[in-house]
Amino acid sequence: MSHSRDWDNAFTGDGLRGKVEHAPSYGGALSFLRRRFSRDLEGVDVAVTGIPLDVATSNRPGARFGPRAMRTVSSSLAWARPWPWDIDPLEVLSIVDYGDCQFDYGDPASITPCIERHIDTILEAGAASLVLGGDHYVTYPVLRSYAKRYGALSLLHFDAHSDTWPDRGERVDHGTMFHHAARQGLVEPARSVQIGLRTTNDDTLGFNVLDARWVHDNGPEATAQRARELLGDGPVYLTFDIDCLDPAFAPGTGTPVCGGLSTYQALEIVRGLAGIRLVGMDVTEVAPAYDSGEITAFAGVSLATEFLCLYAARPGAETSP
Repeated sequence: MSHSRDWDNAFTGDGLRGKVEHAPSYGGALSFLRRRFSRDLEGVDVAVTGIPLDVATSNRPGARFGPRAMRTVSSSLAWARPWPWDIDPLEVLSIVDYGDCQFDYGDPASITPCIERHIDTILEAGAASLVLGGDHYVTYPVLRSYAKRYGALSLLHFDAHSDTWPDRGERVDHGTMFHHAARQGLVEPARSVQIGLRTTNDDTLGFNVLDARWVHDNGPEATAQRARELLGDGPVYLTFDIDCLDPAFAPGTGTPVCGGLSTYQALEIVRGLAGIRLVGMDVTEVAPAYDSGEITAFAGVSLATEFLCLYAARPGAETSP
């Protein structure tokens, strides 16, 4: 492949697999990991899609710009196999950048079904979704779509907050959606795990919690091992709120909480989860207006790339980190 074609692989790529080795990170079309922009899902394993929503945030807005920021910095990660994996998801998975979900921000009641239909289209084509948020509420309509296909899911939830606070209705709120997901049977709390929590919510709704202190005391390897035990062998949806990381590693987010995980801890936990039956994944709450040197966006993209590795290493694969 010539350098000129590599430069804009998002438009000129003639296949859905393979690294882009010669395009500088400062030029070219900024799709996610320089994957081809496409709404054609035939033969696609993973559709990367942005959901630029932040009307559900309770603190600082700005996560609507998260998908754009993560696409931009991802250009520097498209040239080599992710370390320390012996599998390259860009070589073994057919991945497209599916663009962003469109919705009417001025009509809150329409947002949830609109996102759900967007994900329905991806799943009905036989692909999995890697969602770039957007505030964390976007995970709720995504789970509604996945539950129609897989039944109650195991939720693998990285966050500073439980997001299980109750409300009396069906709020578009990034702090209540997993309360609804549990009550509606979209996820099964007994075989789900929340990692990195460090805010007070005494009602766990039956979710298993490995809070930030547990992770710091026991380390990434033990955290991954315990999470695997809790998740079992059923279908797993992985959601990562970037504020799971300490603000020192992810300042660019709407509701930062001190005392969180380091980027290294988070990456090592994810690597230790190879072999879970991962069916879908997202990274949410990257808000670039509060970022410093794009470190939050880089953390989000690095985690998303690890999730692609996990998906490539799901049961039936022979490779591991």
